[in-house]
Amino acid sequence: MQINVLEYLENAVLDFPDKVAFEDETYGLTFTQLSERARAIGSFIGSKGLYNKPVAICMKKSPETFAAYLGVVYSGCYYIPLDVDSSLHRIEMIFESVDPEAVICDETMREILGDLAEKYGADDYNKVIKTPVDDELLSKIRDKAIDIDPIYSIFTSGSTGVPKGVVCSHRAVIDYTENISKVLKFDSDSKFGNQAPLTVDISLKDTYPTLKCGATTHFIPKNLFSFPMKLIEYVIKHKINSLNWVGSVFATVSACGTFDELVPDQLRLVNNGGEVFPMAQFLKWKAALPNTLFSNTYGPTEITGTVCYFIADREFSPDELLPIGRAYNNSEVFLLDENDRQVTGQETLGEICVKGASLALGYWGDFEKSRNTFVQNPLNTAYPELMYRTGDFGKYNKYGELVFVSRKDNQIKHMGHRIELGEIDAAVSKVDGVRSVCCVFIKASDRLVLYYTGDAQSDDVMEYIEKKMPRYMKPYNIICLDEMPLGNSGKINRKLLTEKAESESGKRKRRRI
Repeated sequence: MQINVLEYLENAVLDFPDKVAFEDETYGLTFTQLSERARAIGSFIGSKGLYNKPVAICMKKSPETFAAYLGVVYSGCYYIPLDVDSSLHRIEMIFESVDPEAVICDETMREILGDLAEKYGADDYNKVIKTPVDDELLSKIRDKAIDIDPIYSIFTSGSTGVPKGVVCSHRAVIDYTENISKVLKFDSDSKFGNQAPLTVDISLKDTYPTLKCGATTHFIPKNLFSFPMKLIEYVIKHKINSLNWVGSVFATVSACGTFDELVPDQLRLVNNGGEVFPMAQFLKWKAALPNTLFSNTYGPTEITGTVCYFIADREFSPDELLPIGRAYNNSEVFLLDENDRQVTGQETLGEICVKGASLALGYWGDFEKSRNTFVQNPLNTAYPELMYRTGDFGKYNKYGELVFVSRKDNQIKHMGHRIELGEIDAAVSKVDGVRSVCCVFIKASDRLVLYYTGDAQSDDVMEYIEKKMPRYMKPYNIICLDEMPLGNSGKINRKLLTEKAESESGKRKRRRI
């Protein structure tokens, strides 16, 4: 029985010693080189007498970054990945919360950290990897390992403005890696074109399956995601055949007419995750790549990567929402209504709840929040059984497939009616010429404001809304943006748009900026 993710790496070294595991546009690390660096880092940290302690990794995204993560795991500790694009204030808040026992950084991050690097005694990555490997020490550390040991704590944005750290175990990551690799048919020929930062769990779709399958992950330059044609040219040039991207990235590529000039027909897999893939744009991808496997995956950080998948191998109508399908093996996903009764009927909303091995251990240093989020399953009155309340609304469609509808946070009351902002987004995404869309609510003025990108005229968008939606779901303002603001993971930044709408409240209706 596998109890540690490092077994993936060690098997890959035996089977594919000289194959490149992680690469970017400049260089790559083979599985052997990855192992050598990781074991050196593990020896360095282990020599400090640290075990089961948080270690912060502050490095720009590169093949070396993942080597640092695995080095922390070799030491028996767990890594705290910090984003080079984060503000210094946010990094400082995370440091104050975690008080890491060790910090490893590169030259870029040392400059950004400034006094923080000195305060926490940050060690330079290039020096650490020169540490002689202590096989005896690493063996003793491994002998103590169990599968519920933490492997990382990823810090996400908290509702109070303070980042919250989600702690996940080896067991959860192994369970996730085994499942996603099987259902999406990853193998040693898979070459992932990584989009997500290594500091968010979306990247798990690329990284740990790379170790398990002896595959390759290629880190695509971040700036290319603003230039769809150049992005697809890059994918073709580097023979990338598997994409695990967020919906807004996929939509931008197809909405810009990229496939009229260039089709990446070497793609084996197009997998969406992290946010909704608008059906109009999904159908464009499907038409351009008839021989490609298309899938949709779902799962918040608290359930380790993703917990649901849908293989999109049937026909879809333009009015459908792309399903999230069913749970992986060893997990169960179900809907509960506001009275904690299970929802089974079609088209009835319920909160998506999850139980199984994929659940995170909880929130770092916040036992109260952990108790309120990872709770007793109300459907089980016989014995203790934890489940996770996702805060997402879902429903079963006419095919019995599970569909994500909206965040619970995005359910608002407007003109006396309950509204799911996600339903407005989904409807407007079907308008010809709309590339991406996000509807927000200004509570102070009780107004809906809809932002979108694309070539569609705002009058055409409003005409569509008037035909398809009740009056209480009509936006007060419809604003076309040149670009949609995105968060670090590539998802649409709804919070920023809400703040923008609040600051612009009262300006003229339906305008283009």
